[in-house]
Amino acid sequence: MASRRTGVDFSYLLGQAKLESSLNPSARASTSSARGLYQFVDQSWLAVINKHGAEYGLGWAANAISHGSNGRYYVSDPDLRQQILDLRNHPETASVMAAEHAADNKAYLEQRLGREAEPVDLYMAHFLGVGGASKFLAMTDKAPGATAASMFPAAARANRSIFYDRQGNARSFADIRDRFAAKLRKGVDSIGNQTVQYADAALPTGAKTVQPADYVRIETQRLASAADVTVTPQPQTARLAYLMLATLGR
Repeated sequence: MASRRTGVDFSYLLGQAKLESSLNPSARASTSSARGLYQFVDQSWLAVINKHGAEYGLGWAANAISHGSNGRYYVSDPDLRQQILDLRNHPETASVMAAEHAADNKAYLEQRLGREAEPVDLYMAHFLGVGGASKFLAMTDKAPGATAASMFPAAARANRSIFYDRQGNARSFADIRDRFAAKLRKGVDSIGNQTVQYADAALPTGAKTVQPADYVRIETQRLASAADVTVTPQPQTARLAYLMLATLGR
């Protein structure tokens, strides 16, 4: 659904989720605030919800997020902030936000690099941030055999196994990029071809792709039916439905 909605490569989204969380929508990192299928850290999640949330029935969340002059994102109500962050555990929302984030990164990279951004380039943007990835990939195109650790010392210190081999030799830009590409392919291959074939199949004539906002509508209708009352889908109702879905993991 996220791939079709945004045009972002399906295999990339599947491979990224496999690498980041082993396809566990409730995955939690032990060393950072990263959560969910795509392991969004707090600030990255608030940023993408602020930019794209309203497109998917999350206007109540996007409107609550403010962008400070220091570049950080804030939600004044701590309870509401946590509720927004908890949506990372809702797989449909996490997937479409990851796709929108990747689409933004793709446009940025292609403008800077002057070429089409491949799936592995999008993962480099996820790993280094889009600015860091732009510099990394420009050097990969210009001097693929050069060592990367000297240009990215902080990232190299935090991810030694990526920037250095087991003997302590610094890896080149091309080697690091190729290793990430292989990991993405392995993530998809480990799942098999059935899901990939489904993603490539054409939608039936007249079919509509389900998106997160539809889950709000479905849940609103279910609540109304259960209570035998009319429930008007106000922003607060949408928020309640989304929170229920996030709590249930669906």
